[in-house]
Parts: sequence; C-alpha cells; structure tokens
Amino acid sequence: MTSTGLDRLHPGVVHHIVNTLGWPSLRPLQSAAIGPLLDGSDALLLAPTAGGKTEAAVFPLLSAMAAEGWRGLSVLYVCPLKALLNNLQPRISGYAAWIGRTAALWHGDTTAGQRRRLRVERPDILLTTPESIESLLVSPLVDPREFFADLRAVVVDEVHAFAGDDRGWHLLAVLARLERLAGRPLQRIGLSATVGNPDQLLRWLQGTAAGDRPAAVVNPAAVVTPPATGALAAAPPEIGLDYVGSMANAATVISALHRGEKRLVFCESRSQVEQLALALRTHGVTTFVSHSSLSVDERRQAEQAFAEARDCVIVATSTLELGIDVGNLDRVIQIDAPRTVASFLQRLGRTGRRPGTRRNALFLATSSTALLRAAGLLHLWSEGFVEPIVPPPSPRHIAAQQLLALCLQEGRVGANVWREWWGDLTVFDDTADEILGWLIHSGHLESDGDMLFIGPEAERRFGRRNFMDLLAVFAAAPQFTVLHGRQEVGSADPLMLMRKTEGPRVLSLGGRPWRVTYIDWPRRRCYVEPSDLPGRSLWQGILPPESYELSQAQRSVLLGATSPVDLSKRAQSALTKLREQWAHRVWESGTVVERRDDEVWWWTFAGDRANATLAAALGSLVDDSRPDGLHLRLRPDVDSAALRAALSALAPADLPPPAIDDSAVDGLKFAEILPPTLATDTLARRLIDEPAARATIRAPFLVHTVAGSSGNDTTEGVSA
Repeated sequence: MTSTGLDRLHPGVVHHIVNTLGWPSLRPLQSAAIGPLLDGSDALLLAPTAGGKTEAAVFPLLSAMAAEGWRGLSVLYVCPLKALLNNLQPRISGYAAWIGRTAALWHGDTTAGQRRRLRVERPDILLTTPESIESLLVSPLVDPREFFADLRAVVVDEVHAFAGDDRGWHLLAVLARLERLAGRPLQRIGLSATVGNPDQLLRWLQGTAAGDRPAAVVNPAAVVTPPATGALAAAPPEIGLDYVGSMANAATVISALHRGEKRLVFCESRSQVEQLALALRTHGVTTFVSHSSLSVDERRQAEQAFAEARDCVIVATSTLELGIDVGNLDRVIQIDAPRTVASFLQRLGRTGRRPGTRRNALFLATSSTALLRAAGLLHLWSEGFVEPIVPPPSPRHIAAQQLLALCLQEGRVGANVWREWWGDLTVFDDTADEILGWLIHSGHLESDGDMLFIGPEAERRFGRRNFMDLLAVFAAAPQFTVLHGRQEVGSADPLMLMRKTEGPRVLSLGGRPWRVTYIDWPRRRCYVEPSDLPGRSLWQGILPPESYELSQAQRSVLLGATSPVDLSKRAQSALTKLREQWAHRVWESGTVVERRDDEVWWWTFAGDRANATLAAALGSLVDDSRPDGLHLRLRPDVDSAALRAALSALAPADLPPPAIDDSAVDGLKFAEILPPTLATDTLARRLIDEPAARATIRAPFLVHTVAGSSGNDTTEGVSA
C-alpha cells in the first residue's frame, strides 16, 4: 500500500486498512489529513460527499489514541442528524475495534437502559448531537467533570450545517464548557463539502471568529482540501434542466426516464414530497419517502429498502442531502431548485461514486419562476460560486439559554466568574450584562449574594421533562402524532386537521393516503387507517431567504446569460418566453421601475434580505410589507424624482433594520427570556443585508411605463 504519511498511522490501523478493508491506498484527503491531525492541529477537512472525510478524521485520531494511551471518553463525533449518527456508528465502531476501543451512540432515541450502561462504562468515542451533549452536562445523573475528564478531540461532521444557524453557536458554547471541565483545549476537526470561505469557517470552529480565544490556548490550524483526482477531475458532471410545468408532469417524466435505475429525487418541501410520491405510485413506480415528519421507523424502513432495491425512486427533502448512506445511486433529480449552490453540490455528490459513473443531476421546473431560479442557480454554479458560510449575527438568545444551562449544570454559579466558562466567545456580546440582569429581574435566575441559581420562572417555563425544552436551540412547530393502531406513521401539522373538508379527511403521509378516523385534540394525536381516496398534506414552513447573489444570477439569465448544462427543448422555449416577457424589467446598467396601471414595481433583483432592508429604509414610499427577492412594490404616486431623492438621502445614512412583528419574534427560540427590545433587535439584525441594499441604492435606475391596450410602452431617461 502506498500513500504519503501512512507510516505515521498506528501499525494496527494500517494493518486493518490493508487487510480488513482491502484498500490499495488512501484517498488524497485521507493522506493529506494525517500530518496535521497527528500534530494536534485544528483542521477543516473538505471533500465532496463520499470523499472519505470520516476516515480522514478517525484514522489519525485512533492512531493518537493508541500511541499516546488515551483512556476513557476521549473523542466526540458530533453530527447534525440522528439518522447520520445511526448510519456512521457501525462503521466507526468497527474502526475503533481494530485497536481494542469502543464507539457508541447517545442521542434522543438512545434508550434509558443504553444510557445507564454508557454512564457506567464510557466508550472511547461518543457519537452524539449538541443537544445530547447539553443533556449530559445538565443531567443530575451524570457528573460532567468525571464523564468528560479525558476528552481530547471533537469531530464536527457537516460543520457547515451547524455554522449557518444557531445550533452552531450552541455547539461552540458547549465546547467551551467542555474544555473548562476537561482542563485542556480540545482539538477541533470539522468535516464539510465545498464551502466558499473555508479559512473563516475554520476560525469560527476554533471559536476565534473575532479573536475570541486567547492565542495561548488555540491550536495550530489547517484547511485540508486536496485537488480532485481521477474520475472526479477528468469528467465534468452531467447536468440537465427541463421545464415540466406541474408536479403531475414531473411524475410522468420521472416514471418514463431511467427505468431500471435507482433515483433520488429532492423536493423543497414535505408537501411536495408527498404530492410527488403519490403521483409516482399511480404510475406504478416503486417509491419510497423520507422527510422529517415521518416516524423514525418509517424513515429507516424506507431508506433501507431503497438501499437494497434497484428499479426505484426515493423522494426526500434535504434530510437526505447530508451523508446518510442509501447505497449506490444512479441518478439525482431535483424538483425546482434549492436556494444555495452549496446545497446543490451536496446533492450532486450523491452520484458518481461507482467506477465508470459520472456525477449527474436533472432539474425539473414545475413553474416559470422555478425555472428562472434553477437557471440562476446553475449560472452561479458554472461561475464557480459557492456561498460563504455566515453564522447568524447577535446570538443573544443563545447567551440567555447558556446562562440558564450553566446554572443547571453547576447548581450555583458565581456572579463574577460565569464569564470564565466562555471567555470572549462571540455568543456573549456587550449586551451580556443586560441579559443577565433581565434573567434575574424576570425570575428565571435568582441571586444569593454573589451566587446565581435557577429561579422559579425557569422552573415553570422549562422544568417539565427535566428541562428538555431548554436543551435544543431550534424551535419545533407543534405537530400531531399520526397513529395507525399503535404504529406511529409520522406527524401532521395542525392546519391539515383544522381545515374544512367535504367528505372524509384524507392525509398523505409516507407517500400513502390515510383516512382520519379520530382526532384526540388534548393529547395531540390523530388516528388513521389506509385509504384508496386521494390525500394531501400541508406543513407550515419557512424557506431560506433568497440571496443577493441568486437574485442577481436570475437577472443575468434574463439578460441572456447561459450555463454549460443540457437544456431540454421545453426549457429553452420557456426561457426564451420568460426573457421576452421580462425584458422590460431588467437593464444591464442598473435597476428598473415598472409602471403598470395603478401599480409601481421596482425590480431590484437584490434578494429577500436586501429588499426588506430597502423597504424599511424607504418607509412610506413602499406599498408592500412583504417584498420578495426580485422586486419591491412602491406607492402608486411615487415618481422617479421622489425615488431619486429618497435614495440620495439614504446614501450617506445608516440604514434602519427591517420592521419586526410579534409573530416573527415568537419564532426565535428563547426570545421570551430576552428583554423584549433586545429580542426584536436580535431578529432585525438577522434580516438586514446592508451591503446588497447599498449596492442597489448606488445603482442607476430607469422607469419603464407599460401602456394599456391603446397606448405604447415608454421608457424614461436614466436616474442615478
């Protein structure tokens, strides 16, 4: 076996790589990671899906464990999804057994008996989630100083999925507490597919995004991303874009294409998944379903059956975007388009794993707007753009949660020493003292002299089920459990059960219709039986905001930009028609104000956040409280002079944050334990996109008047 750096791995690990796995060599990432990891560096390991990232992290850590005599729980392997942990555990346990060590799972589905055994006999590697680490820290059944005393390293799989939302801040805060308990800095290793800002992501993982941890306790850092080799480097992916016009037509196309192959179809919502799965089954296609509202057993059965089958389709949301193994795929099909290039790359990477195959993806657009977004996304991808991972700003609600969690963990915490648990981690900004004062004032914390401890309001609000609601930083929408007899099928949004229906109420869940037989409102349970009637499903959900870059890419497509993808004749025709219909809404040199009858639309193509920022800045000139990523609706009486004057006034001024209503604040987990004004300000800071708004303000605009049936269109001169 030949590979650079292999001689530094423990002989027992090398023996099993060669003889148990039968590998003739390591992959480039795995070879490149050996040196930095054995030298103790923090690292970000980058490779496409199925690029061997898990082994790149685990093999050097097992070698260090054996060579340096690590004992007890020394490695945490953290994932964003329980399903991914379940998928990885057998593999990592097998690797650990090579050197006589153990690996075990601890997450929300781990039974009480399994947890008791793990508390008594700690594994060497614990596969877990941030929420489960938090539960271990605050559990009265666990002594965290003993349980985590031997901790040396943490591997964060799919680190980009954490860093982009509040779970990432929660993870960093928990890691800081673990370091204090273990009495040493932890080696931090992140695993990710391609990201746009790897150096910044690694600094964030280290807790040093703003110089947070003192230099003396920060490990050396290395981004490990070897160049693509072999088939991945030689063969560009096969990407296609088709316009089908409806979900029913998408099902017809999928049922006719690639028969005999295994196809993974991604949808952008659970409702789309259910609709498509039902339609595919009417075409006689063997169809499986995976999304977050199905029961764990339903998902596991579907994913296992799909992995073992051949001529079939599995329809999924982003739950299968991450590295869960569903066997060798032949095709990835995308209904409409994800909101980011990074997400597309994750999905594309599910294919092309077998020798002699290529990565591939086919986009099926069900509407003209979806076609435009897909074309824009593919234009960004063809330009080599990948979104930077930007942690959400001002995580003050996480700071409040951490203060309560620390008091649960310690029982009592010194009012003058609590900061030592986190140092200068960015979770705590200059509002930290205000947050602490509010927690005491509101009764969530109590103080006795210089000591802080859990107060009666925290007991009342979070004390049920051993403070379980305090452990997770993401808000879960209330759902009804759907039961067929005693078997859990999944969960349903209350809206599905409240809407008036004529005749039987039939839900679609798991791609099958179920007739509702009884709803137990107090216990939030819905009983069903199989049905032959058509069913439908609806879940409340919020799509990610459309970025400035994606909105601008759609503008470029309308202006004629093309991408090196295979466009079907239907897609070519539909794009040509779109360009003709939207020609008066795009202008190469700036933006367009469209006047039509009594309506005025400003086509900014600035993205959701920037348009919300502009709407707040322009105030009464805007006649739309909910702008989208492409345009703003202005008041009918706003003329070019008024808009020009308003934009000129904004140029040197600070832009105000978007207006926030109470319902939006309610969606921010732990907003109720922040001072009300601070909660509103926190959310507002997350909705503003000042750079994109500034770029839009600086750009010139022209006014295009669309005449009625008896007149001609007119275009006014440029306004800067």
